[in-house]
Amino acid sequence: MTQQKTKRVRDLVDGVLLLDKPVGLSSNDALIKAKRVLNAKKAGHTGTLDPFATGLLPLCFGEATKFSQDLLEADKTYLTTVHLGQRTDTGDTEGQVLETKDVDVTLEQIEAVLAKFRGPIAQVPPMYSALKRDGKPLYEYARAGIVLEREARNVTIHKLELVAYEAPFLKLEVTCSKGTYIRVLGEDIGAMLGCGAHLNALRRIGVGALRAEQMTTAEQLLAHPAPLELLAPVDALLASFPQVELTAELARRFLQGQRLPLGKEPAIVTPAPYQGRVRVYEGGRLLGTGTLGEWAILAPERLIAAAQG
Repeated sequence: MTQQKTKRVRDLVDGVLLLDKPVGLSSNDALIKAKRVLNAKKAGHTGTLDPFATGLLPLCFGEATKFSQDLLEADKTYLTTVHLGQRTDTGDTEGQVLETKDVDVTLEQIEAVLAKFRGPIAQVPPMYSALKRDGKPLYEYARAGIVLEREARNVTIHKLELVAYEAPFLKLEVTCSKGTYIRVLGEDIGAMLGCGAHLNALRRIGVGALRAEQMTTAEQLLAHPAPLELLAPVDALLASFPQVELTAELARRFLQGQRLPLGKEPAIVTPAPYQGRVRVYEGGRLLGTGTLGEWAILAPERLIAAAQG
């Protein structure tokens, strides 16, 4: 008689783990491992990091998954090392070398080229990416030796600073809009310098308002006697949104999905004048997010289930 396996009971865990993803681990594998350690029922991440990349990977659990899209849309900050004089088929250190050239560039030339990439630019997504064509990711075509036409995308490089240059390695700090490929940026810089390039290292140090100083390593997570204590609260994802504090009565109506006129409520703390997305509280308890419109009308957006109970 075969013994039936008992299904593992997962816990309702709410919060955000700011993981320092190690090199060689995919974002999905990192999420699965963290979910297992925390015994969490529901989990998701906020955009992937390539396996060769390290750094800030916010992992969302429970109610925090409702707000993960906000970090997908957020600006990102990276430290990257660009290896000048060598192109690879993937644009990073994991690929096959396609071409090697001598590197003979000055700091003045580097600064002049970097200036051309600051602000709005157009980028052609790489073949080695997870973008899909006819239901298949581009990297599957690339591995089969097929190169497809890709449309350029508009992205914004908010900050591009030279940290250090020790030929042939160019260390940069980059803050960019969503959808920016740092591999492509490195390749394009190398092409404009006339020597080609690929990424030797990539480390993410910022996602929206979240910073690397708050990270937990995989080793710390595994060794911690009470790993749930390492979680940041759900509203860590919403730190860039202005805050609205409601009275108990208005909180009840907000959680029922009602639109609330806040302009005549002296007990309500609201940013003024402001129109846009806000995080909403009652007595310091997060209720969810909403949108402040004209005439200080607050419309509910995403609500916390526990607050509704």
